Amino acid sequence: MTGSQRFGSLIRERRRQLGLTQESIARRIGTSIPYVGHLEADKRHPSEKIVLKLARVLGLDAGELFLLANPTTKDLIAQQTEAPGRSAWEVFSTDTRLHKLYNITEPEMELLSELAMMGEVRSPRDFLFVLNTIRHALGR
Repeated sequence: MTGSQRFGSLIRERRRQLGLTQESIARRIGTSIPYVGHLEADKRHPSEKIVLKLARVLGLDAGELFLLANPTTKDLIAQQTEAPGRSAWEVFSTDTRLHKLYNITEPEMELLSELAMMGEVRSPRDFLFVLNTIRHALGR
């Protein structure tokens, strides 16, 4: 995925590389054909669940696809990684704006704190990816 590529053009290009139709994508991710067309035209914003399903079906990195679909998240995280000498957990755990944006609860923060103790996490965005994966698994 290139930095300048848009979400819609990426999924369209990848779908075509795989020889899939909008209809087959729609069926595999549980949505309508027009919705897939709107996603490819960047006219609709996909939910986290749709992004995860698209990543699986198209064989793309879910985290990168999520960030491409949510460019403001990427901008927030880019600002946070400019804190030299601070761990990813320090940056993530002190960003109350990010906590509010993603409605991160205290139990979720405690869980992510445990993750941080397991080893060095590369960047604050990795905490968001883990959190979204857990939420998806729990159907939230």
